[in-house]
Amino acid sequence: MSVHFEERSGVVPCKTAWGSWYQTMEEVYIEVSVPPGTSAKEIRCEIGSRQIDLRVREQQVFKGKLFGSTVSDEATWTLEDRKLIRIVLMKSNREAGNCWGSLLEGEYAADPWVQDQMQRKLTLERFQRENPGFDFSGAEISGNFHGGGPDFSSLQK
Repeated sequence: MSVHFEERSGVVPCKTAWGSWYQTMEEVYIEVSVPPGTSAKEIRCEIGSRQIDLRVREQQVFKGKLFGSTVSDEATWTLEDRKLIRIVLMKSNREAGNCWGSLLEGEYAADPWVQDQMQRKLTLERFQRENPGFDFSGAEISGNFHGGGPDFSSLQK
């Protein structure tokens, strides 16, 4: 990544019964609340390029086909403070237009308002990368931002 974009700034989480998930242009973050005192030995997390399976204390948290493809070699999970599992998935398609509508196909979908806010954030992230000298932290976006916003690459500089 050529320009740092703070993934927590204006993060737009999609809440679920087990925690939440959110995304940047490059990554999908999953945060799962687990019973306090959970040890890493009690967690089974299998991640493929299109599949994920998370079990805690032999209980299924979620399992299924991911909304988009990921680079499975670059996926990680950590247990923080023995009460929060954080999973980071690296998207295969890292364009602003690749805004996941749900975590799994048919499950944990972002409602229309959250989906709209996620796409706005990804579009602002794209603008930040294309214009590294500008500060977009307080910017608002409106108009044609779906699909990553307008493509200005053909304009003469």
